[in-house]
Order: sequence, then C-alpha cells, then structure tokens
Amino acid sequence: MTSSSEDGVRRSVQLQALPMRRSLFRKYFLAFFAAVIVPVAVSGIGDAWFGYRDQRAMLSALLRVEATSAAGKIQSFLDGIKDQLGWTIEHSWTQDEGQHRLDALRVMRRVPAIISVTLVDDGGVERLHVSRIDLNRMEGGSDRSGDPAVLGVRSNGIWYGPVTFRDGSEPFMTMAMAGNRKAGGAVVAEINLKLVWTVVSEIRVGSTGRAFVLDRSGRLIAHPDISKVLQGTDDNTAAALTRLRDEIAAGGRATTARNAENEPIVTAMAPIPDVGWTVFAEQAQAEAFAPLYASLWRTGGLLLAATVFASALAYWLATRMTGPIRLLEEGTEKIGAGQFEHRIDIGTGDELERLADRFNEMAQELAISRDRSERIARLKRFLAPQVAELVEKSGDESVLSGQRAEVVAVFCDLRGFTAFSAHAEPEEIMQVLREYYEALGAIITRYEATLTNFAADGLMVLVNAPVACADPALRAVEMAIDMQNDIQCLIAEWRLRGHAIGFGIGLAMGWATVGRIGYEERVDYTAIGHVVNLASRLCSSADDLQILVDHAVAQSVRGKVSMIALGTRQLKGFDEQISAYAVGTRSGRSNAVHQSKRD
Repeated sequence: MTSSSEDGVRRSVQLQALPMRRSLFRKYFLAFFAAVIVPVAVSGIGDAWFGYRDQRAMLSALLRVEATSAAGKIQSFLDGIKDQLGWTIEHSWTQDEGQHRLDALRVMRRVPAIISVTLVDDGGVERLHVSRIDLNRMEGGSDRSGDPAVLGVRSNGIWYGPVTFRDGSEPFMTMAMAGNRKAGGAVVAEINLKLVWTVVSEIRVGSTGRAFVLDRSGRLIAHPDISKVLQGTDDNTAAALTRLRDEIAAGGRATTARNAENEPIVTAMAPIPDVGWTVFAEQAQAEAFAPLYASLWRTGGLLLAATVFASALAYWLATRMTGPIRLLEEGTEKIGAGQFEHRIDIGTGDELERLADRFNEMAQELAISRDRSERIARLKRFLAPQVAELVEKSGDESVLSGQRAEVVAVFCDLRGFTAFSAHAEPEEIMQVLREYYEALGAIITRYEATLTNFAADGLMVLVNAPVACADPALRAVEMAIDMQNDIQCLIAEWRLRGHAIGFGIGLAMGWATVGRIGYEERVDYTAIGHVVNLASRLCSSADDLQILVDHAVAQSVRGKVSMIALGTRQLKGFDEQISAYAVGTRSGRSNAVHQSKRD
C-alpha cells in the first residue's frame, strides 16, 4: 500500500461527515419496489408506444386514402368540365356562329357549375359570351388578347385561374382552354366552386372526421360546413393551414395539429396538381386514439395493482435488511473517522457477515497504512519522494540520525531579487517564485537529492545524504547545470516582463554532520559543517550564469565536466584564500551518460 491509502481515508472521513440524504430503509425499499414496478412499467410503456405507432400508421393510411379519394373525385369533376368545354371549340369561326351558341348553352345545361362561357377567336377577339347571371353577348368584339386566361391558354393549352370570392363570399374559378385547331380559338369559363362541396361533404372518417379543400394561397374553397366557405378565410387561418400543408408535405404522413376551432386533430392531405389545390382529411384526436386510450387505462390498472404488491414486498424485505446494514453503517462511520480499532460484529452467517469481516480486515490494514503514510509524509518534507519511499520501505530510519558523512552541498539563489521584490507587486513576486521553485523542484526530485531548506529565493540541497549514491560530485554538478539551464530559460521570460534577475549556484564537497534536527512537531533534515558554509559563500560569490565549485568538487569531476580555474578568492567568514572553479559544459561521454539516465 502507498500514501494514496491515507488520501482514501481522508476522503472517507469527508464523505462520512456529509449529511445523510436518505435512509437505508428508503434505499432498499425503493430498490425492491423498482424491481417489481420497472418491468411492469416498461412493458406497459412499450405496449403503449408500439400501439401508438401502429394506430398512427393505420390512421395515417386511412386519412391518406380518404384525402386521395376526394382529390381524385375533384380532379374528375374538373376534368368533366374540361371535356364539356372542349365541345365549344370544335368548330372554326368560319362556320355558323349559331352552332357555337348552341354548343355553349348545351355545356351550361349539362354542367350547372359553369356560370358563364366566353368564346374568343384565334385573334383574341371576343365572339360570344353566355352567362347565367349577366347579359349574353353575340359578336361583342372586345379585344381579349391581353386577358391572363387567353395568354395562359396560348402558353399551355389549358389554364386554371386563382380562386376568387365574389362579393367576398362565394368561391369562383376561371378555366380556359384552347381548341385542337387554331381556327377554333379558345373558351373561357367561370366556374362556381360551391358544387365541390358535394364531394367533400360525403367524406366521413369515423363519426367526427371530415374533409376540406384549400387553394394555393391557403383559403378554403370547399368544406362540409358551407358557411365557412361563404364567409371566406381570414389571413391568420390561411397562414396556419398553409404551414400545416407544408409540414405534412415534408413528413409525408399524417400529423397532429389543431384545426380552425383550436381542437386537436390528426390530419393527412392529397394534392390536386393541375389546379394547385390540396384536399385535407382530418379526425379528432380523441376519436382517432380512443382504442389506444382504452389500452392505457387497462395498463394503468395493472400498474396500480403491481404498485400495491411491490410496496408490500419491498417493505418486508427492507425491514429484514436494515438491521445488519445499520451496524455496517455505524462501523464504517467510525472507521472512516479514523477509529481503526473498532470492529463490526455481525453474526448472520451470510454475505453481510463476510462483508463485516472484510471491513474489520480493512480497518486493520488502514491502521498500518496510516502509520506508514505518516512516516512517509514526514520524510518527504526534506527528502526526494524516491528517497523517502526507499527509507520507509527499508524500515530503517537510522540513516536520518546524526552522523558524519561526505556530502556535496549545493546552494543557489537569484541575483537582483531583493531589488526586484522591493518594487514589484506581491502577486508578481509570488508568480516568479512559483515558477522558480517548480523548475528547481522537478530537477531536485529527478536527481534524488535532498532539499534541506529554502528561504525566499535561496535553496540548500544535499547530495549523498542521507542515502549514499555513486559519484556524488558528478551528480551534483550535472544537477547544477540542469538548474542553471532551466532557470536561464525562465530568466529570459522574466526579462521580457521587465525583471532584471540573474541566477547563481555554489557547490562544495566535504565532511559534515547530517541528521534530523528540530522538535517533535517539526523536524528537518540538515547538514552542519565547513562544507555547508563554503558552498553558501561560493553561491554568494557567483555571478549570473555562473556555477562556482571548490577544489574538491573540481578534482572529482575532472575529465567529465570542463572546469575553468578562477584562482583564489577571499570569501566572507574564511581566513584563508579559497580556490574557486567555474563549471563549463559536460564532456561528450558525460553528456551521453546523463542523457541515458534522464531517458
């Protein structure tokens, strides 16, 4: 187990401290209740859904058949008028004009829907006008060549005009067609569309279903209630019906909507392409889905019976389980609170008893893990995580006791930091330090060195204590080079932000007294001796970009890292002159070794 066990214990304590949102009895009651109710409910909902789809498909097919049938009848009605009008333009105007008049009267007698017939010769001149409501005209002679009906006939051979409402009530439409021969001219007939009512009034879908017809603009031209047609259609109703037509056309099947009386309906449509009309067949939703509603009532009754049964069963099972589970709950609360000596006593002889035994084993392991995590946490305050794990795993903390050891002391700090901190904003200072320590901390951890302390911008690091390593001087120098390289990258960014900051490092190798120092609540690992003071003074003497080492370090890394002898220096606190060396770069061999180690 690792220190993550301690985090798990803390999370467990935090979770146990939260207020209980629902009781165990309620949880198990709901679980057992759902075990019975959910299958019944899913089955009922599934039946209702598939029943709705089947009913919708059947209703859609029925309404489409009725609408298509009505559209066919209306198309036949218009085709019959077209066929009758064709008799009036069979003969050319070079023949007896009386024959044309007889043909027109005969057509009006056969087709009561025709209100007037106007014959126009091939030059666009009106030759005959016969009407039920106006005076008849023979050889009127008026020029009709610019009439939309005449122009439409010349382009297409047959022309259907828009539906108009005479005096704002009765719907009329103009139909025009040309003869097979140019000499026959064209016939223009005005048709009263009230007679289309006989077609749609015969359509019945159930007891409340009906059909009606719209023109291109969405206005009613036929409806079982003839008064609605005679009253015309307002713009809002026409717009609503047009949207409904577009919606059905896009979906290709019946849809639910609301009619002009704001009643919920199911409706389908069929077009009459020649004239651009649309026939709608609709039925009230209440009637259309009556079989489905009956099925839902039956399903609801079964669901109610299942609810009563599930409630009784869930109550009985939940009461049988809450006793042992409450003991488990109380035990986990105490264990989660850190009382690892607590034991859960359940003697049911089933899975709950085995679960209690596992909890007791877990409590014992958590107690061990807690002690171990506390030791590692203390060690990680001054040791690299890898070193702390190693010391704890070996179980031997005697290496942390006071003793003599040959160490490499490494000191580093920022140049110009005091001046920078005197003028910069606190937030900017903390940002710089945060970036600085993150960069150095990663390198110290990678080289498994020991960070003894840091203050403001200064750090003290030990290599070869408390755990010995091979070639500590080379490791310390390579760590210092990496520190200098990484921090110089940061310094370049800081200078772009206007901060004049540098970075220097000092190293010294020698014997020192190392070990834990402090008191029970606060312990640090440090080194005391001449080598520590020497490394600190070398660091203070180093300029930006410099790594200064003493003679012992320089001798140890000779041939592996280039060194520049700087002669002797008088360092503060030392009576004699101290030989100082500046670190150059690693040799090719050392670089390869270092890169392999990092990879």
